[in-house]
Amino acid sequence: MPIPRAAHAQFDVVPQWFAVYTTSRHEKTIAEHFALREIESFLPLYRAQRLWKNGCRMDLQLPLFPSYIFVRIAAHKRVRVLEVPGVLSLVGASGRPAPLPESEIEALRSSLPFVKCEPHPYLVIGERVRIRSGSLEGMEGVLLRKKGLLRVVLSLDLIMKSVAVEVDAENVDPVPTFARHKLA
Repeated sequence: MPIPRAAHAQFDVVPQWFAVYTTSRHEKTIAEHFALREIESFLPLYRAQRLWKNGCRMDLQLPLFPSYIFVRIAAHKRVRVLEVPGVLSLVGASGRPAPLPESEIEALRSSLPFVKCEPHPYLVIGERVRIRSGSLEGMEGVLLRKKGLLRVVLSLDLIMKSVAVEVDAENVDPVPTFARHKLA
């Protein structure tokens, strides 16, 4: 059933989070442009240590989702985002940007300072789990083990990117198979 035109109009004026696809390695500069233009944005970063050829170790803050920044705008203001140098597109389908769940962005924003995380390849297969408690409570992901640590890979399906977070075994529950089929 098609969405009434009035509903589309309401969708266009309510600020929502959208994923912005950017030129590679320009995420921080683009985030600065958004700030100058007073466009609310969120660029999740993680800490990494790199060893340069001269032997120096450097602590860096790198984008958690390379080539992506999140913006909170009303859909009808997408042109302001697309005018920023380095912005390639808003992620969506059928020529319309697709909003991200507010709860997912807010969970990332509030949790990143308190959890150790790093980018992780996007996964399609594996056991799905739901985080039971803590700042990421309710988020679902794929359960992994890495070097004896328990990790959950949380995926943002819209941009096909994932992030691995370390969790205690008692803070995850398996997602029942019937619940997965219900969502699909």
